[in-house]
Amino acid sequence: MPAIKESKPKNIIDSIMYSYSTSANPYEEENRILKETINRLKEEIDRYKASPLMVCEIKEMFGSTAIIKIPNGNQFLVNISGDCEKLKSGDLVLVEQKNLTVIRKTPITRRFNVEKFVIVEKPTISWEEIGGLAAQIQEIREVVELPLKKPELFKKIGITPPKGLLLYGEPGTGKTLLAKAVAASTNSTFIEVVGSELVQKFIGEGAKLVKEIFEFARKKAPAIVFIDELDALAAKRIEVGTSGEREVNRTFMQLLAELDGFKPLDNVKVIGATNRKDILDPAVIRPGRLDRLLYIPIPNKEARADILKIHSKNMNFDKKINMENLINKMENFSGAEIRAMCTEAGYFAIREDRTFVTKEDFLKAIAKVKEEEKLEGKEYAGMFG
Repeated sequence: MPAIKESKPKNIIDSIMYSYSTSANPYEEENRILKETINRLKEEIDRYKASPLMVCEIKEMFGSTAIIKIPNGNQFLVNISGDCEKLKSGDLVLVEQKNLTVIRKTPITRRFNVEKFVIVEKPTISWEEIGGLAAQIQEIREVVELPLKKPELFKKIGITPPKGLLLYGEPGTGKTLLAKAVAASTNSTFIEVVGSELVQKFIGEGAKLVKEIFEFARKKAPAIVFIDELDALAAKRIEVGTSGEREVNRTFMQLLAELDGFKPLDNVKVIGATNRKDILDPAVIRPGRLDRLLYIPIPNKEARADILKIHSKNMNFDKKINMENLINKMENFSGAEIRAMCTEAGYFAIREDRTFVTKEDFLKAIAKVKEEEKLEGKEYAGMFG
């Protein structure tokens, strides 16, 4: 006859019943279980009653006391617990709220979770996927790729490679693609930052975030820090402004210090991108910071042909279509608009339940993209009417 499996007790009542059935002296076992339960409940209540600890920053040390900065910005001279490990300026500590005594150092090493503010990736875009920018590709490879791949070459010649470059031009011309492609070709970590996200609400927070982003980049080196919409942060400084504008300036000055400060960038390259080079502060584009200024133009006829070839290579269409005629109709199209045209042409085919794209689909897609461009132009002009 198979042995009957005993079920394990799930709660205190089951435990007591289990003790009655298995123990020689069930009353002693019952008392033991009740005492353990009471002790556990007491510990739980004590934990709930404990006052929360405040995370503060050490500003300066004075033996067994320290000046701390609490989250609202106020500073206090406080005592340090005897069993607290050695502290230094800049450390984050846990402080008892009633008497502001430093209890212990926190394991938190960063004020911000930098990865929430940036996009970190290992791009896979190759140079072959970028059309019509041969001269720009050559330049960016010399400025960014060559120093990362062959640093000894610069040491032999005795020159310091540029720290970074600025990509500027019309929207949709391929600035981000170039930055991702050079990161892929050098097997670098690609850290994408939007200029406006570096500006924080409280004084000094934006500058600290910039500092920590560059520290993060050094840890991930070789790395490329790509700052998109740089004009949101690095516009020309003005003498009189609001407190918000002054905070933008503080963040911008920290960026300048990181680009050309005491800490070397090593294997970290900086690429900025903007559509408004005319409003940038001269300090950020002087030699020693973003050394090279690289203009990314609207593609000409040959460039449009290259871009169209790239974006239509996987499309199913009649190869007898006169592509040159289509290219002529796309004058002043950016690379992004050419890609949008290919997508729209595919949608026209899908709407008619076809699996191939016709010449008429391409022509209607070109007309649609042009119409959208006109509407955007009218809306933009209407903002100032």
